[in-house]
Amino acid sequence: SLAGPNGAGKTSLIRLISGELTPFCGTVKVSVEFAMLDQRVSCLDPETSILDNFKRLNPSSNENVCRRTLASFLFQSEAALQRVGTLSGGQLLRAGLACILGGSEPPALLILDEPTNHLDIASIEAIERGLSAYDGALLVISHDETFTKNVGIHRTVELTGDT
Repeated sequence: SLAGPNGAGKTSLIRLISGELTPFCGTVKVSVEFAMLDQRVSCLDPETSILDNFKRLNPSSNENVCRRTLASFLFQSEAALQRVGTLSGGQLLRAGLACILGGSEPPALLILDEPTNHLDIASIEAIERGLSAYDGALLVISHDETFTKNVGIHRTVELTGDT
């Protein structure tokens, strides 16, 4: 996990890793498939349903796979038809995880930026359950030590913010 005070550069670092930011000098290379869930879960289209987002991000999945995967993230039947823009923070993160991890080939690296911010305990527990089946590497920015321990993170890099 990445930890440190606000303003230490945690989000900037993962934006460099993801290619969202360009380094001032040198290069950053990630040699595996990865996905990033930022605090806004911007990989999802807020104007369409959870199901439509899943199908867009996993075009080779059939209807049964889509429905089964979404149900495993607590979006059974009609709940899968909710428009993403109407979801609570916990629902939004669960939907993002379902869409990214539920495909036939999940990414080898999942980057999460403050996934437990503003979530209630039930939502955090649901996200922990969703991540427990993930077999790839996690890079997580979090101040929640219980969460990082529960999802199997054993190393923390502490950014100090000192220049």
